[in-house]
Amino acid sequence: MTVLEDRIEMAHASGELTLDIMFEWLEKLPIPEGTKAEIVGGNIYMSPQRQNHWEIIFGILLQLRDRYPPKRLASDVRIDFPGYLNGFACDVAAMAERSVKDGNGRWRYQDVEFVAEVISKDTARNDYGPKKTAYATAEVPVYLIVDPYQGRCHLYTDPKEGDYEVETIVPFGKDLDLTGTVVDLVLKTDEFPRD
Repeated sequence: MTVLEDRIEMAHASGELTLDIMFEWLEKLPIPEGTKAEIVGGNIYMSPQRQNHWEIIFGILLQLRDRYPPKRLASDVRIDFPGYLNGFACDVAAMAERSVKDGNGRWRYQDVEFVAEVISKDTARNDYGPKKTAYATAEVPVYLIVDPYQGRCHLYTDPKEGDYEVETIVPFGKDLDLTGTVVDLVLKTDEFPRD
């Protein structure tokens, strides 16, 4: 075990393990530049961001600018979600107009209207699994998974009781109609690169 693992285990055993403690430890680690770090279900995940990944994120952010001012958009910024130690760094998050940050200067999950995650091979199971459950439990109205390996977008809407009732699958190149949602725009996918 490493010193970090020992400290995490000790904090967990004493009931003191919190997201703040875990992120404090992460800040002290020599994480390579361009690596995304987040906590899903009490587990730390780190993944390097690839160029294709960034191009998709940037493309989504540019299109959301028609609906959301920059101060209500976030990318790779910590937002704590319901469930056991869920501190996510969503690829893209858009906040409701009424949004205010909490006392620590962080966005509250209750204000998130839209989340997009771009799949990485190593963390795909989180995006399709525990993160999807956490977003549904938090009642995030629109959750979009962009999967460059499949060349498809998976749109989840209508969160109820920890799951989404509606899934829409759209291949890259086809418009994704979000006009019937709080996002209220059509998202173009024709420039999303495939892996």
